[in-house]
Formats: sequence, C-alpha cells, structure tokens
Amino acid sequence: MTTSFTRLTAAELHTCADELAELLTDAVAGGASVGFLAPFGRAAAAAWWRSLAPSVAQGLCDLWVARTDGRLLGSIGLAYADKPNSRHRAEVFKLIVHREARGQGLGRALLTHTERAAADAGVTLLLLDTETDSPAELLYRSAGWTEVGVVPDHAADPAGVLRPTTFLYKRVV
Repeated sequence: MTTSFTRLTAAELHTCADELAELLTDAVAGGASVGFLAPFGRAAAAAWWRSLAPSVAQGLCDLWVARTDGRLLGSIGLAYADKPNSRHRAEVFKLIVHREARGQGLGRALLTHTERAAADAGVTLLLLDTETDSPAELLYRSAGWTEVGVVPDHAADPAGVLRPTTFLYKRVV
C-alpha cells in the first residue's frame, strides 16, 4: 500500500469535496465528535468542506488529505491565527481517519506531517481540542501533546450528548 499526503488548493478542495464528505459522514456515523450531529448527510458534509475554500485560498488555513492506493482515507487541517500577536500559533482541526483505516498509523502520520508543515511555515505553537477520553485524545497524548485543561459539557457528540473536551498544545520547531 502506498500512502500520499496532499495539501489541497481551493480548487482541489472543491474537486474532492464529495470524497471528503464520505470521510466526514463516516466519522460522524462512527461516533467521532468532529463538530456535527447525526444524522449528517453527504450533501451537508460536502457543503461544509467547500465552505473552507475561501480560507484556503486566502492562506488562512491549510488542508491535507491522505490517500492510500488512490483512496481518500484521511484529512487534517491547520488554521492560522490572524492577529499580529498570535501569528506564531495555529490550530489543528479535522484530523479524521476513515473507520476502515484506523489503527494502522494513518492518524499519527497525518499529525506528524502537519506538525512538520507548521514548523516549516514558522509556526511554533499548535493547539487543538478533542473529546476527553476519546481515541483521538490518546493519539495526541502519545504524540507528545500537553493538556491545558478539560471543559465539562463543552461539545455534543454526534448523538447530541454533551461531553467534556480536552484542550492540548504542542511546541514545534
């Protein structure tokens, strides 16, 4: 199997929005707390991905996809801070791995790839949030991320149940 990582342009984001929608709806259907409630359809998911295109075009965020043997199986985004006093930091968002590809190191590879890209862009501090006690939290902690704190009832999971959220950071160079 061959896996490649591609940083999408705004045009490419539009082109692969339907594939990204399949990835996102799979995550929601699998119970991942990625910002959406079930049921969540592909049309809404594709529209959400396409809504990122202006930010990608303006350089406010970057989005990478992972393809294994041509199939889109993962994504990760990096949102850059827009204030002069915070240009050294960025937020990681939508690290998603298709359920069929989980447990094979793709999430860690996407995270490592993005950490390196952030450092190459001059970012020295990364932030993210994730559902407390989720597999994603375990991944981040094992990759050297540090907990800032936990906010109870911060976000609803796909079933609409309020869950705590853990906020983490990592210094990159």
